Amino acid sequence: MLKDKGCKKIHFMCIIAAPEGLKRLTTDHPDVDVYVGALDEKLNENAYIVPGLGDAGDRIFGTK
Repeated sequence: MLKDKGCKKIHFMCIIAAPEGLKRLTTDHPDVDVYVGALDEKLNENAYIVPGLGDAGDRIFGTK
């Protein structure tokens, strides 16, 4: 959406990420500068960050 609006220099910053998500982001958007506070080990079979945050998003947004 930002690129569609004409943004040329995009920075993405997050506190915690999994390698799978980071790879997808950098593959899909190689022109975006990415800053990650901590990189966890992997995603498990439920797509939770390991050892990470577990179901924190589900608790916050009431999806479970």
